[in-house]
Amino acid sequence: MISSRSVITIVGGGFAGTALALHLARQSGLLARADVHLVEPRPTPGPGLAYAPGPPEHLLNVRPGPLSLYPDRPAHFAEWLARQPETAAAVPEFAPRPLYGRYLAQELAALLGPGGARWHPAEAVAAPLGAGGRRAVRLADGTVIESDYVVLALGNFPPPPPAGSDLAYLAHPRYHPDPWGPGALAGIEPADAVFLVGAGLTAVDVLMALHRQGHRGPVTAVARHGRWPAAHGPAGLSYPNFYAELAGLPTVNGVVAVLKHHLRHAAAQGLGWRPVLDALRPDLGRIWAAWPLAEQARFLRHAAALWAVARHRSPPQNAATVAALTAAGQLRLLTGRVVAIVPAGPDLRVEVRDRSRALAAHRARHVVCCTGPLLDYHRIAAPLVQQLRAAGHLLPDPLGLGIQTDAHGALLGADGRPAPGLFTLGPSRRPAYFESTAVPEVRQQAVALAAELAARIATGRQ
Repeated sequence: MISSRSVITIVGGGFAGTALALHLARQSGLLARADVHLVEPRPTPGPGLAYAPGPPEHLLNVRPGPLSLYPDRPAHFAEWLARQPETAAAVPEFAPRPLYGRYLAQELAALLGPGGARWHPAEAVAAPLGAGGRRAVRLADGTVIESDYVVLALGNFPPPPPAGSDLAYLAHPRYHPDPWGPGALAGIEPADAVFLVGAGLTAVDVLMALHRQGHRGPVTAVARHGRWPAAHGPAGLSYPNFYAELAGLPTVNGVVAVLKHHLRHAAAQGLGWRPVLDALRPDLGRIWAAWPLAEQARFLRHAAALWAVARHRSPPQNAATVAALTAAGQLRLLTGRVVAIVPAGPDLRVEVRDRSRALAAHRARHVVCCTGPLLDYHRIAAPLVQQLRAAGHLLPDPLGLGIQTDAHGALLGADGRPAPGLFTLGPSRRPAYFESTAVPEVRQQAVALAAELAARIATGRQ
């Protein structure tokens, strides 16, 4: 007998997949009409890569307020945090990432099991479309889940090689390709010289972990913009939303001109620049979408790195540690880009070209790649991505930011139409929103997609 129940399979059990599963369960009567499967190979679903168990120095880069899983219960995470034994006496302004991972895991655990969702601890390797319109989600352990809807919640992929056509350095035992991988900093001795490729929040996390381990050797970092992330300012400052002046502006220069005006106005009021940028946050996707492709590419070439410095800020205590290490002479930051990494016996030689085109070589015992995740789905080698791409059901965007989708997150196929039964959310939707990695944005995508899937199941639409 063929079941009339719909099947939703979520591939990925990090924040995006967890949020979607929880919001599907909040759709009235949905779990009575549909089976929800969550595919996540990690030992515990929920934390994903970003919030996995790790050192307590890895802090969330925002305060607890915006981090609730439920937009209609904005204090949910903060209240949960206040009940934890580590934080009951004093809730930290910036909580450890692993603690947030525990929050996600506990919320999801309540959903898993009879009457809820089913967790599969395996990797999804393919999701071909069958003759009847369903997708057979194939797992590495041999399981096949016949699915009406498949949602890719794949999160971030490890950084690509940061330099050069000669990739011999990838096999060097002291090259660390993924700062978030298991044992990412293993083997770094206290006196070892370390070179960080990148100077964003990931590099700051690596510095904090090394500092906690008692590392005292020299650390060199390099970034094209030559800046560390800005620190968060005081809580509670706000600036009026001014999207009405930006709506539909088709050029980066036009938006920047309006932004500069408001930055001057805020400075005159003694507010500083942070509240002005924060006022833009709800509308960043609309600002991005108003730019034609050429303007989006222009922003990526000339302004995206500086935007990241100001937009994705560091907890003040982390910024203070960076400043102290710099003042002590242990840490230095170069402006430039890495053009080659060459094995040199037990060490690695890093060649950096600065803005004047001058080339300098730096020797380090360890090199850690902190350049950020691989976003270009043309280059992602995960079996599921490769299979869907080859079938013409997953179309990478031309700027290398993620996957092309429609307004609901449905994947567009090679013919430009929605691929049957395929959806995505999270970092893969950067082509539509640009900002598509932080909790508030991904949470809203989960809420909207859960409602959309519930509506399709109720009406029989695929």
